Amino acid sequence: MIGSSGHWALVGRFGVRMESRQEQMKARTREFANRVVRLFRALPKTEEARIIGRQVLRSGTSVAANYRAVGRARSRAEFVSKMGTVVEEADETVFWLDLLVATGIVPQPKLKDLLSEANELLAIFAASQGTAKRGAMTR
Repeated sequence: MIGSSGHWALVGRFGVRMESRQEQMKARTREFANRVVRLFRALPKTEEARIIGRQVLRSGTSVAANYRAVGRARSRAEFVSKMGTVVEEADETVFWLDLLVATGIVPQPKLKDLLSEANELLAIFAASQGTAKRGAMTR
């Protein structure tokens, strides 16, 4: 069955449509990238906000782009490598978001939800990479 995202979805035993975990994460990272773009557009027009803003824009949108590439991995080693890139970009995004708050460019309450999502994505991707690494080592 084709899911709401235009991709194949599984139908559970009660007839409920369930998109694959990978498709859910693609959608989640795409929405994260959209939120980062909206943040960038709303930043003050100061030099430091533009400099840091471009960094968070680059790393935050890269999370989604690189996660898509993970799905095209041809081997476990390639999966681990590509997921490593996603982890690095997510971690960098957390850093830049923290810096926007620490420098007073954006008040913490305005970034609370986006920063929380960035940390959740980072934890998910780091755990996935660790699981794949351990699987690769036991073979």
